[in-house]
Amino acid sequence: MNGRYFELWNYRYLNQVPLRDQQPALKVNWYEMKVTREKDGEYLYHNAFITNHLITPQSIHSLGESGRSRWKTENENHNVLKTQGYHLEHNFGHGQKHLAKVLVSLNLLAFLFHTILSLVDERYQKIRKQRGTRKGFFQDILTLTKYLLFESWQHLLEFMLADSAPNFSVNSS
Repeated sequence: MNGRYFELWNYRYLNQVPLRDQQPALKVNWYEMKVTREKDGEYLYHNAFITNHLITPQSIHSLGESGRSRWKTENENHNVLKTQGYHLEHNFGHGQKHLAKVLVSLNLLAFLFHTILSLVDERYQKIRKQRGTRKGFFQDILTLTKYLLFESWQHLLEFMLADSAPNFSVNSS
């Protein structure tokens, strides 16, 4: 039971399956799981995994839960990086050698620093609370830095927190 309805978890598994037709082939342990709603038989989840752990009738359920939670975590992290202003995609970078790896690394570093800032920097926390989503925050930074030069990151945050526009003098000759 997941709290709202009863689920049926069905498994199939094989141990020591060759990963490919040609020899030598790495042997893996494979399992498939299907989760259906008991009431109407509707499929809720279906996936297959490979592992180096021996699969037994006693271990299959915990392996299934582990595989499912890992998949969920990966999807949630990728979703943040794809939709929250980081623009991470599967085809991210098409360089000849290392461009894709460099761009993904820079993206992950940015995400790491933003996560650290959200935990330790009071100004960053205030501005993020004020401005809303990460994506909106990044759009604000892009717009401001396109037209204005700031001495430092702290000056940019102070400007955004002050919520005031600079006094520009317009010369109308």
